[in-house]
Amino acid sequence: METTEKTATATWTLDKMHSNIGFAISHMLVSEIEGQFKNFDIKVSNAKDDLSDADIEVTAEVASIDTGNDMRDTHMKKDDFFHLDKFPSITFKSKSFKKVDDKNYKLNGDLTLMGVTKNIDLNAKGAIGTHPMNQKTIAGFKVTGTVKRSDFGLAPTMPAVALGNEVNVVANVEFIKG
Repeated sequence: METTEKTATATWTLDKMHSNIGFAISHMLVSEIEGQFKNFDIKVSNAKDDLSDADIEVTAEVASIDTGNDMRDTHMKKDDFFHLDKFPSITFKSKSFKKVDDKNYKLNGDLTLMGVTKNIDLNAKGAIGTHPMNQKTIAGFKVTGTVKRSDFGLAPTMPAVALGNEVNVVANVEFIKG
């Protein structure tokens, strides 16, 4: 008789107090504008202790965009930028999370923005440890990468000299196991 061994799956809870999803893009070739999405969720599950088999799903609400300027934020929600009414969220679904060395991972997955899905690669640097106060297993990562706004049809009438085509993604996230 053949037995099938089941691998236990762990789930992680996002520590929203210690997490953010941000971006930066060049403006007029002389400066960078930074922003973030205030409302987002990340679901993580895995079987291996080092998280190298993690499944990751991210959802960010476009309505929560915050660049520190209300007028700019309102404009970015309109049809010529994020088209909030038609595309209220941005999603990412991992395809792989491969451990490169002790603290570095390569994250690959599908990013859906403005109804367009593209496969992207991101870098993740982080650690897994034990919370000193409650003794729970915790993990934290800084995820970085670059996507092209033109690949997703974001702000198509905006020339690259006014608003860069490359968007730098920076997410700092913490999770609690269980």
